[in-house]
Amino acid sequence: MVSEIVASRRPLSLVSRSTIATLLVLIGFLGITGFALDRAYAHAALEGLRAQLQSYAYTYLAGIDVSSRSDRISSRSARVFPPDMPPPNPDFGRPGSGLYAVIVGQDGFHWEAQSALGRDLPFNDLLPPGPAKFEGPVETSAGPLYVLSQGIDWVLQGSNSYHLTIYIGENDALFHNGLAAYRRTLFSWLGALGLALLVLQQILLRWSFSPLRRVARDIARIERGGAERLTGPYPREVSVLTRGLNRFIESEREHLTRYRNTLDDLAHSLKTPLAVARSQLESDESEADLRTALQAQVQHMDQIVAYQLARAKTSGHSTFAAPITVQNHAEAVVRSLERVYARKNILCEFDLDENARFYGEEGDLLELLGNLLENAFKWANHRVLLSVKSIAPASPKAWRTGLDVRVEDDGPGIPPEQLERVLQRGVRGDERVQGHGIGLAIVEDIVRAYRGTLEVDRSPELGGACFHVSFAER
Repeated sequence: MVSEIVASRRPLSLVSRSTIATLLVLIGFLGITGFALDRAYAHAALEGLRAQLQSYAYTYLAGIDVSSRSDRISSRSARVFPPDMPPPNPDFGRPGSGLYAVIVGQDGFHWEAQSALGRDLPFNDLLPPGPAKFEGPVETSAGPLYVLSQGIDWVLQGSNSYHLTIYIGENDALFHNGLAAYRRTLFSWLGALGLALLVLQQILLRWSFSPLRRVARDIARIERGGAERLTGPYPREVSVLTRGLNRFIESEREHLTRYRNTLDDLAHSLKTPLAVARSQLESDESEADLRTALQAQVQHMDQIVAYQLARAKTSGHSTFAAPITVQNHAEAVVRSLERVYARKNILCEFDLDENARFYGEEGDLLELLGNLLENAFKWANHRVLLSVKSIAPASPKAWRTGLDVRVEDDGPGIPPEQLERVLQRGVRGDERVQGHGIGLAIVEDIVRAYRGTLEVDRSPELGGACFHVSFAER
């Protein structure tokens, strides 16, 4: 049941497949891009927060003054004057604003910005002198804070110094609010960009696949009888497909036409011998004469049927035919004929290209070689020459090689005035030689079906007949 449901599902179109694939890639790409940009912004924002808190610390340190109480000073007799200038940020003057500043000294000095009053912040430790330390978020009574702290030695007169530590803290909500606003903006733009890319991709896909849709429409028009072949122009990649389809359509039409013509020819050809046989049966001739007359008409009908059946079997040119090696089939045909004509002691010589290929049905190849070689064996005195070679494609667009076949003998040859007559159905070159007289006519039909050429001449080497068949791929 499940297999039937799966089989009944309609496969996705190329546009749908491309859309789904692009959507998955786009989601992954934008997701990774958004994550990378978010991490980069968060890191840069933290560095910016650190630099900002550091600037606040420098501003407050610039406003502090430390002086000694007498000439004989010690670090414990120093007097610290807290900053009396406006805060570097108005939030330092608003209680609970989330931005705090605390300065502590080694003799119990403790100063807080107005925003830190009553907050009980854990900023009471004196830190050793050194670089500023940035950490956070640190849990405090005022909530999580990002804190920048730095220990400083304030140099007094003589060799004494006074130790200070400054703390600048900012509530992490301010940082995360800014980060959230950035993320909303980032993801909004990435979403809009993804949507715009999908729309653009749909437009590009429709434009890119428009030749295939045109091919589908043309094929539908051919099926309805509105056209005979696919007409362009098509892009280069699609033209290979349409050219093959046109050849396939033409080949199928040729096959259908040949079958119809064969049936018509067979029906027409049998009318006369059937009429003669009927008249003979209705006549008052003797039994012996009647038997002789009927036997002649039956033999005539047998010739007609044999020819028409052989003609109907010819498959003809096919775009998608698999290549057939000619060498093995040619050698097999010659071996069979050598046994049939063993009394004549015929010597058959070969000039075979092992790379030669025939693109068609194996039966057509055997019929072609068999009739040509049988004709040569029948008329040869002692020698027959079979040459098979491959032909390079005549056009750069052609993707397969052609075939060149020559069959020569040392017999009497065929006079030029009899060439056309010999290729006719039922005609033998010499009525004294046994046969139906249809072999060469079958060869001509096969050559025509495969869009080849057949030439008959005198052999320059052996002196007899030379049959030259060429299938050049265009």
